[in-house]
Amino acid sequence: MLKFRKKRAAAQAARALSRLDAIEAAVAALGDEDLLDLADIFAEGNPTPLREIAAAEMQRRSIGL
Repeated sequence: MLKFRKKRAAAQAARALSRLDAIEAAVAALGDEDLLDLADIFAEGNPTPLREIAAAEMQRRSIGL
């Protein structure tokens, strides 16, 4: 039974990483204006992973709000 749980957990982790990679690629594919809009939406409130991804992409492009 433990072997199946480990396999299931590994598969779930792989799917989560795949989704995260897809989200990061989608944010990177945004145009500057759309990226700024996304960053503006998540600028307030608690930090989120999407906010961090958008901020990193903005820093890479040397743009800011």
